[in-house]
Amino acid sequence: MLYSDTPLPRSGSADPLKPVMRLGELGFEVAAALLGPYGLHLHRVDDGEPIPGSFWGDAEAGIIGSDVYARMDTPVHSLLHEASHLIVLPPEQRSMIHTDATDSIEEEDAACYLQIVLADQLAGVGQTRLMDDMDAWGYTFRLGSCRAWFEGDAGDARRWLIDRQLLTTDGQWLPPQRPPSDDVPSHSGPGDIRAAPTSTGSSCHHSTFRPA
Repeated sequence: MLYSDTPLPRSGSADPLKPVMRLGELGFEVAAALLGPYGLHLHRVDDGEPIPGSFWGDAEAGIIGSDVYARMDTPVHSLLHEASHLIVLPPEQRSMIHTDATDSIEEEDAACYLQIVLADQLAGVGQTRLMDDMDAWGYTFRLGSCRAWFEGDAGDARRWLIDRQLLTTDGQWLPPQRPPSDDVPSHSGPGDIRAAPTSTGSSCHHSTFRPA
């Protein structure tokens, strides 16, 4: 399990020389196709523009309601993590989300687990690449690495997702079971931005370090 009182890494844990996969490398439409069946809208933000709903700022993905915002330089791991926060919620609760998704440790860990599972549905990404990118970016794990957590310390997160029919009974990816409430085209602009509610922190921390 990930935990919230670990100091965010500043050097050594995050590797400033290791590039992570970005949305531009993956392809916007590929990501939109993965998120659409979950009832999520992916919006492309222009290069250099602030990303609406981004908790970490800079290039990291943002979430507002059922909308996910990303630039082409947004890391794929960030996009999948923020989208997973919305996927683990019932659609009727998504309208309350703005920027900071949850103060629930269980939901935070479930989102971390699901983003790794979802990576296998993206050609050229996969679980190994995503976990390497999470380590390089500075995610913090009690067992020292993302893979160690995923394989040896994430049983509660896996069961949480299974109980909510987001994974198969043996912990594999399960295509979306509930139909989206409306059509989910991708968009090129930020759309309607609502005011952010007050929210507390989360448990799946990654560093504010940014590669040059």
